[in-house]
Amino acid sequence: MKKGKKALMLFLPVFALIMSLLPAQIATAETIDPHYENILQKEELVVGLSADYAPYEFHAEVNGKDTIVGFDISIAQKIADDLGVDLRIEELGFDALLGALKTGKIDMIISGMAVTEERLKEVNFSDTYMVVKQRLLIRAEDADNYQSLSDFEGVPVGVQKQTTQEALAFDELTGSVPTSLQKIPDVIMNLKNKKVDAAILEGPVAEAYVDHNEDLIFSDLEFEDGEKETAVALPKDAPMLLEKVNASIKVINDEGLLDQYKEEANQYMFQEEQGFFAKYYKFYVNGAGYTIFLALIGVLFGTILGAFLGLMRLARSKVTRLLATIYIEYIRGTPLLVQIFIVYFGTGILGLELSRLAAGCIALALNSGAYVAEIIRAGIMAVNKGQLEAARSLGMNSRQAMRFIIFPQAIKNILPALGNEFVTVIKESSVVSVIGVSELIFQAGNVQGASFKPFLPYVIVSLIYFVLTFTLSRLLGVAERRMSTND
Repeated sequence: MKKGKKALMLFLPVFALIMSLLPAQIATAETIDPHYENILQKEELVVGLSADYAPYEFHAEVNGKDTIVGFDISIAQKIADDLGVDLRIEELGFDALLGALKTGKIDMIISGMAVTEERLKEVNFSDTYMVVKQRLLIRAEDADNYQSLSDFEGVPVGVQKQTTQEALAFDELTGSVPTSLQKIPDVIMNLKNKKVDAAILEGPVAEAYVDHNEDLIFSDLEFEDGEKETAVALPKDAPMLLEKVNASIKVINDEGLLDQYKEEANQYMFQEEQGFFAKYYKFYVNGAGYTIFLALIGVLFGTILGAFLGLMRLARSKVTRLLATIYIEYIRGTPLLVQIFIVYFGTGILGLELSRLAAGCIALALNSGAYVAEIIRAGIMAVNKGQLEAARSLGMNSRQAMRFIIFPQAIKNILPALGNEFVTVIKESSVVSVIGVSELIFQAGNVQGASFKPFLPYVIVSLIYFVLTFTLSRLLGVAERRMSTND
């Protein structure tokens, strides 16, 4: 018994010491934040946004250089400065931001994002840095037509998709027909061109468009649930990062810095006027360069992949033919937009860090490869079978016959169709704008957001596409005629 008491007396202090340390260990574990540690390690804060949302974030010329500005940018810079790291902006479509955050492509979202129950299931939100009212825009000529909610029965209403404005259209403008679009400039363009009869926008954004468009006015109608809390979206498992962001927002709110940020944004919005082309031509030059680059890379690597797949379709092995067929049918049977999202976000889930441009090039190459495979297979099959028999009679094996006899003749059938594939990829490259690649359509959206002109930027883009495709088609025509004369 005495030995037992002595052992107990020795064990109790040790047990007490363990118990005293345990809460501290648990607390330490709870404060582990891989996202915060990663930001400090790379000395860079990556903020995702959609820069077509003046005055929150939009493109403007600063010291002769295209720069993303706005009061959301100032908030992001404040947070980065408080963390002691550099700020990097990742520009994406608004509906791609949450996916980018969840797959680790960005560290946080600062893009006028509202706190909603649905979003809270996926991400955390900081303290509110601004409360804004939702406003209803109509054309000035329709001022007397929409006086009550009942007037919107069957009326098309433009909203940005996956936003609180979209929810308001369904919940409060009952009977209306919501038209959900990706970008705010697209909503305004639809309103001005009478594709929709009203549009729901956030107060600051709506005011900017009313100031720049005399034919747009505010409706007197107000929404019951029209106030929106705007906050920073962060990953779920980032408690330390959330704490640091809230500390920065507290300083912004306490010191009234948001008013200062808004004034700075307004200065960029109302810069000294230049001619439209003098001010924005760089956007189109940059966009055309990216579009041509994407098409070249897509067709080049698509041709290499397509050649392998085309030969696999013609192989003797059933397994080889089956694998090639599955790939080709899957790619041809799914939208390019879906494939781009799979490549961009899927690689993030797998831990591969691909840039937006690299993801866009890979997606286009994978997509083009499926179509090129069928072009090559059809070109080879168009060669008379007697050519293969003649090659075999001369003692050539299958590989030699394909290399020296069949393929040289198939080239004449393949090249025209391959040129047409190049033209197609030039136009299809516009889809990669959803992940923020700065090709022509993406740049047109930037010009829309900065100039408040919803229609003209797309007219210019259509002319650039026409020049590119028409010139390439004529060059292909010349090449085909020369090949035919050499027969």
